[in-house]
Amino acid sequence: MRRTARLALPLALLVAWSASAHDADILYAQLWRPEAGGPEVHERITLTADTLALLIPADADGDGALTQGDLDARQQALVLGIWDAIPLSAGGRPCARTGSSARVRESFVELGATFSCAPGELRQRFSLLSLLPSNYKVVLGSYIQGEQGQRFADATAPTLVVSEPGQPERERVSGLLEWVSLGLVHIFGGIDHLAFLLALLLVGGSFRRVLLLVTAFTVAHSLTLGATALGFILLDDARTRWVEAAIAASIIWVALENLVLREHRHRALLTFLFGLVHGFGFASVLGSYGLGDSVVAGLFGFNLGVELGQAAVVAVLLPLVRLVQRRPKVHQRTVRALSLLILAAGGYWLMDRVLGPIG
Repeated sequence: MRRTARLALPLALLVAWSASAHDADILYAQLWRPEAGGPEVHERITLTADTLALLIPADADGDGALTQGDLDARQQALVLGIWDAIPLSAGGRPCARTGSSARVRESFVELGATFSCAPGELRQRFSLLSLLPSNYKVVLGSYIQGEQGQRFADATAPTLVVSEPGQPERERVSGLLEWVSLGLVHIFGGIDHLAFLLALLLVGGSFRRVLLLVTAFTVAHSLTLGATALGFILLDDARTRWVEAAIAASIIWVALENLVLREHRHRALLTFLFGLVHGFGFASVLGSYGLGDSVVAGLFGFNLGVELGQAAVVAVLLPLVRLVQRRPKVHQRTVRALSLLILAAGGYWLMDRVLGPIG
């Protein structure tokens, strides 16, 4: 009974932490003039249906699924809730909006608008960030003449200035670092991925063997993350749901092996196969941004952040595991207790992702 009580609190924390592990917390904007110096300005914003729901009640028929008909019925609400909340100006004067559109894409919502603007520097204030959770950011991926890197805005600094092409190199570096930081956030926030890594490390064995396991996981999830983000593999909402369920199943499998098997000679191959599945989980986040031509820069920085975060986790956990391994009885009890905890969490996530939210 006492052991069960000791496991209950960390299990509850695991479950609570996982609730938003793979949320897509970005609005991606592209802004450009079809003719250099001309009055017409185009803007494209992509975001997930869940993010849109935080801003306006877009699901017009209330059936829980966002359709093109819902967006058409909410056209005026989109104008008021989105475009009026992100005023655009040029040369210090407000731009006049001349049209707007909204489309449901496979894994995101695409909003578009056209403006008539005076000559000069474009400036946009994303006031709607104050209505979203504090972790949300806006990424501006296009400048007046095509892709020029990325700039980021958040609730503390919601205004983005759109300069003419040829911004300083430091702004390109800053954009890359922002993507790296997003990758770090998602690996540390993705408690299910961390639970999988912990389950692997508990019985990892020698340093060489642990290095092999981590490398297999890294290579595998980088492959599927890249293939999906670049459009070679498509993930719609239904496939993403099953990917999330498969991630939970991988956690259950590894935890069960820790409890049942004495030897894990096949673990490297298993880790590679499950790493492919976890890569789809990371890709579902990146794909939900609708990055367009910025996908390569975003993919590189995001994946680098994921790898750095993963390396940091291993660097912290591995010495602790090695320390416990010096006392076989303590190690055995630790493996059993943590594997039971991970198994219970994986079972909860699997039911939640297959059957829907529990409780």
